[in-house]
Amino acid sequence: MVLGTQIHSYNLFGETAELADVLHVETIRSRSELHDWRLKAHRHARLHQVLFLTSGQGEAVIDGATHAIPASSFVNIPRGVVHGYEFSPETCGWVVTLTSDLLDHCLLDGEGVRAPLECPMVLPLPTELKNLAEHLFDEYHRQSFARAQILRALAGALTALVARAIYSADSANHPVAENPLFGRFQEMIERDFRKRQPLADYARALAISPTHLNRISHQAVGQSASQLINERMLREARRMLIYTNLTAAQIAYDLGFSDPAHFSRVFAKGTGVPPKLFRQRITGAK
Repeated sequence: MVLGTQIHSYNLFGETAELADVLHVETIRSRSELHDWRLKAHRHARLHQVLFLTSGQGEAVIDGATHAIPASSFVNIPRGVVHGYEFSPETCGWVVTLTSDLLDHCLLDGEGVRAPLECPMVLPLPTELKNLAEHLFDEYHRQSFARAQILRALAGALTALVARAIYSADSANHPVAENPLFGRFQEMIERDFRKRQPLADYARALAISPTHLNRISHQAVGQSASQLINERMLREARRMLIYTNLTAAQIAYDLGFSDPAHFSRVFAKGTGVPPKLFRQRITGAK
């Protein structure tokens, strides 16, 4: 693996152009064949991606963990999740890329669909989901009347079926109705986790007490608000240790720590090992 000083962010399936349409759909082959059926680790800052593999096979590396992708599988990749692929030649299927704005249009607060979609996962491909993905691909490549409206409607059904499959496969992922305040809190964490803000600052921005924020967080996901803030920082630290060649000290400063030794202690407490040992175990570095 060739490492750099940052994790590459792509907006589409392996490219850096802006998403000009309401969504993007292409075959696995159209992009992968250009790169010898290998797509290096990257992430999409504002896009959600679902890959449907109908024949052939592959491997997905998701946040450093390797997952087999057999035929008749799909891969759910939420925004910000680092992932890469390697496929056997002639693998067939589609890649559907959805903007955050489109997801917000399709998903209403309180319906409980958003939480399963935030889980990166490889699962068997249900027949109805395969048929819908194929329909979406066909509609995307037409220029017929009401195309955008039909694409939005199909995208809504697609995300619902993906969420249903994840929900069914993960018995622990059965959230209660989502509190709008918790959704706002999650957005704030994603935006501000590098600032190392205390919990009180998040609560103040939401016009509630830290105690109330903790109660909302426990009801939604069974963790305290502080745990969620810390977990987001640790997830980014793990990604940077795996996918960049930045030192632990450089990563510490990037994540808002003024003292690299403090970062090392926090990381070791959260993961069980210090940053250097974590990198050695994952990448084989000496």
